[in-house]
Amino acid sequence: MHVTRYSEANTYDAKGHFNMAAFQLQGGAANETGQLSCGFSQFLPGGRAERSESAAEKIYVVVSGEITVITDDGEVTLGPMDSCYLAPNEARAIINRSNEVAHMIVALCAPAR
Repeated sequence: MHVTRYSEANTYDAKGHFNMAAFQLQGGAANETGQLSCGFSQFLPGGRAERSESAAEKIYVVVSGEITVITDDGEVTLGPMDSCYLAPNEARAIINRSNEVAHMIVALCAPAR
């Protein structure tokens, strides 16, 4: 078992993300997990992620606030405990259009190496 205390979680720069803080909870630099990683993101009002895609599957779970996820199929605003799944190579953009800080758990599963 590997425990990461939020108070000890490492922050990291997420390319193409603005006015947000990203914390690595599991995987990545936190510990060896194979293909799975889990992070926690805090988006300030107006915080966003530019449109991008990756080979990883992603699940977003909004813990508090509101996050709008924009894909080629349209956009959806997620509130507390709402979630969405993004398939590998599905392009998305993210924005916090509210005046409150939004908190989101991000789970990623990278393709097998």
